[in-house]
Amino acid sequence: MTRLLLVRHGEVAGIDPPTFRGRAELALTGRGEKQAALTRDAIHSRWPVDAIYCSPLGRCVRTANTLGEAFGLQAMPEADLTDIDYGEWTGLSRDEVDRRWPQDLAMWKSTPHAFHVPGGESLQAVAARAVDALIAILSTPRTSVAIVTHDSVIRVLLCHAMGLPLASYWLLAPSPCGISVATYAEGRFTVEAFNETAHLSGA
Repeated sequence: MTRLLLVRHGEVAGIDPPTFRGRAELALTGRGEKQAALTRDAIHSRWPVDAIYCSPLGRCVRTANTLGEAFGLQAMPEADLTDIDYGEWTGLSRDEVDRRWPQDLAMWKSTPHAFHVPGGESLQAVAARAVDALIAILSTPRTSVAIVTHDSVIRVLLCHAMGLPLASYWLLAPSPCGISVATYAEGRFTVEAFNETAHLSGA
């Protein structure tokens, strides 16, 4: 059995109020650094992590390497765990996108599984590459593996683990440095916890 710890990166600018960040490089805020440290301590107190994978974007690498400090591990960036490509929406606020692409934004909110971001990526493409990365990670037997990535990737991976369609994307809302826990054994996932954040009370 392998335990998966799915962790969203720490806070960055553009989460609140929200912008379409996607693959833009953003540093953790001071609060994001504190969140990463608290998450490191929380995970270290509960699970013996054998490996840490992450999106190659800096906010995930920084969060993942902070977690790794407790285990003597260096994070391993995996390109297929990167954030969704928001194309022409990258860097824009929700209001800006609503003014320029009102019908597209409405479709993204109502039927994300059937939408392709202008100049960017579809949710099906995100799911295909993220699940491929997960399968590759699980091919090596380990006790516990941490994956530090983005809310979009965590959403699609949890949909996959729970057997939910991508239409369920908006049912899940991972918080910065929230921890979701699943186990994988005999070809099946069991989701044990979603978006644990109690450890972040001091951030």
